[in-house]
Amino acid sequence: MTKKRRVVVTGMSVVSCFGTDVDKFYQSLLEGKSGITPITQFPCEEYSTRFAGGVQDFEVGDYMDKKQARRVDPFIRYTMVAGKKALEDAGLTGEALEKLEKSRCGVLIGSGMGGMSVFFDGNKTLLEKSFKRITPFFVPFIITNMGGGLLAIDLGFTGPNYSISTACATANYSIVSAAQHIERGDTDLMICGGAEAPINPIGVAGFVVMKALSERNEEMDTASRPWDKTRDGFVIGEGAGVLVLEEYEHAKKRGATILAEYLGGAVSTDAYHITSPREDGAGVASCIETALKDGNVSKERVNYINAHATSTSVGDLCEIRGIRTVFGDQVKKMKMNATKSMTGHCLGAAGGVEAVATIKAINTGKLHPNPNLKDPEDEVKDFDIVGDKAEDFEVDAAISNSFGFGGHNSVVVFGKYAG
Repeated sequence: MTKKRRVVVTGMSVVSCFGTDVDKFYQSLLEGKSGITPITQFPCEEYSTRFAGGVQDFEVGDYMDKKQARRVDPFIRYTMVAGKKALEDAGLTGEALEKLEKSRCGVLIGSGMGGMSVFFDGNKTLLEKSFKRITPFFVPFIITNMGGGLLAIDLGFTGPNYSISTACATANYSIVSAAQHIERGDTDLMICGGAEAPINPIGVAGFVVMKALSERNEEMDTASRPWDKTRDGFVIGEGAGVLVLEEYEHAKKRGATILAEYLGGAVSTDAYHITSPREDGAGVASCIETALKDGNVSKERVNYINAHATSTSVGDLCEIRGIRTVFGDQVKKMKMNATKSMTGHCLGAAGGVEAVATIKAINTGKLHPNPNLKDPEDEVKDFDIVGDKAEDFEVDAAISNSFGFGGHNSVVVFGKYAG
């Protein structure tokens, strides 16, 4: 078997409820801020949930043609801005960008739901006016691959370019697949992650009627409370989280700053239920074990987990059981937190946003707090969950979990770059 090539992270970006600056994003998390605000994108007085982790301080700027930006779905705008800002973070602009062998550069930024706003507006036009009045851009701007497609067109990247859509596991699936392209030698550089823009009438309504969302409209700041006995559903979020993954020698040759090392990853499926994970967490456990095996990482080395932890009654504990199956008593001394306690659940973008948070934890030696856990479930009381304040902590190897409807499991493993 050919030896896998080494993969490192050289750039990253976010579009989030805390803006589009990665440092500001992580500083907001360290301060324990809530990014949850009332929904203002559409009238929702009749909805039982009227708040979300909506994107703030977002401008396309010079990252996208203004006319095109007005036409496309928000998830495409998020993809374009996040993708180009990640390249900037990697030092790939101007001459450095042009020097890349673009046939060996690809884009793999997925979306769980795609162009929901364009889809909603098109259906409204069909029902209220005529099919003739639907925009001719309707199909291109609802499909999940178009964000990555337009990004590649702008950049001239002619390597692998496709969209994975595995619900809330989308971004992690994309990161794992992108890394595999580099490991196999298909490419030298991949822009990867996820983007989602579900805060529109039909996107929010779909989760409302499922009774999946928290209804704490009067205390929205603390509505997302993973592992707390009083949790009543997740808080919907949106945005994008994107990484630039690069083959180690390629990054070293161009003098790139290496932010972290991608150690391994895995994907799997529960084959159990459309929305509920296996109660014993078996799918979670097997995916973690496969990810560690993929990276040749001993479980003893893992000392931090950025959990999927959505604040749902079933999902939170299934993940806990899977983690316990793998790590046993080690959970007492492994740090763990849930980024969704402050950002809400960004669905297909969640894994990307949380990968950025995980890598920032590695870089800064600081773990963000878990602010809304006041009455923890008995099953997590022996876990070392970060409290109300940020903690100084030297991360050796970290895992970031993402799981999605349909039984999709995905785990990525990152470590400090050691040269």
